Amino acid sequence: MQSRKQFLKSVCTLAVGASWLPVNRLADLAITAPKKSIYFDFHCHPGWSMTERNFANNPETMLTQTVSDMKEGQLTGGFLALVADAPLIKPGPKGIIITRKFSPGDGWVEYKRQLQRLKEVFSAESIPFSTDLSSLNTGQSGPFGYLAVEGGDFLDDQLHRLDEAYQDGVRSVQLVHYAPNNLGDLQTADTTFNGLSSFGKDVVKKMNELGMAIDVAHASFQTAKAVASLTKAPIILSHSVLQMEADRPIAVRAISKEHAKVVAETGGVIGAWPSGFNKSFDEYVDNIKRLVDVVGIDHVGIGTDMSANFKPVMTSYTQFPQVAEALKSKGLSSDEVDKIMGGNAKTVLDKIAKSRAKG
Repeated sequence: MQSRKQFLKSVCTLAVGASWLPVNRLADLAITAPKKSIYFDFHCHPGWSMTERNFANNPETMLTQTVSDMKEGQLTGGFLALVADAPLIKPGPKGIIITRKFSPGDGWVEYKRQLQRLKEVFSAESIPFSTDLSSLNTGQSGPFGYLAVEGGDFLDDQLHRLDEAYQDGVRSVQLVHYAPNNLGDLQTADTTFNGLSSFGKDVVKKMNELGMAIDVAHASFQTAKAVASLTKAPIILSHSVLQMEADRPIAVRAISKEHAKVVAETGGVIGAWPSGFNKSFDEYVDNIKRLVDVVGIDHVGIGTDMSANFKPVMTSYTQFPQVAEALKSKGLSSDEVDKIMGGNAKTVLDKIAKSRAKG
């Protein structure tokens, strides 16, 4: 009789395109020798269309091309983010406009809709998902995804929904996005809680318990400090950039040196963001080095915000190797570059996974 392990291996081999394929069996599917380095994206929406507020494989989003670019750029994996408040926001001439609020329960319905659509589309593109934060390794082919949600609006003030989201495969929640919610304060809206709300504190504790990555991107400095003081695991700030001139595009989304250090002091990692805040690709690379100078080489990664970024200076996953080479040309060692491109992601995700076991 065939063992369970043999059965699963045979099923995986036959169903390469299956959604939610456990990444710890990806080695069974590998047909090319893996590269030594890990390339990891802390925050992306490949195939996301903000105008349609949906995942779609069409000429506008060009998901098929994006997946091809991921493979050419040797991306190992990343956090693929649903956008919890997508129906509430729209692009405006000076930034994101908040159009309305969710009615009770609508956020959860929207989350489930996006989740199902993502599974369908990425299954069609043969992108497997992992539910094990310890699974990021050099010896695997890619790309694969961890599931994330941008904005805690979908929880609708019900803590038990974190358990349900965890069962759905979600392994990271960005507490806030653009539409104000009941978890904490944003960078882009007036202060309500002076940091985290009572519910936000409960969410942080629950995410620690579940072993989920807590993402403080878009959160105010006070919110980030509150999370850092409460968490028992490292946190991430998936996509941002250090402050420069105040009149730069979307400068409100940049963070201070003190803000960055708060994340790093938890053992966390900040994803360097190639948005239009940067004037060029070369300046983006310089800004990665600035982050390293502030928080240290062990606390910087890459967070592209592909394909929902604002006037990005990095527009394709084929540019991942270019980032690595540019960092080397500016004086970083191969080992230091490997940490930024994905080694630090492996370290922090391992720590988050282990913190659950300890808890």
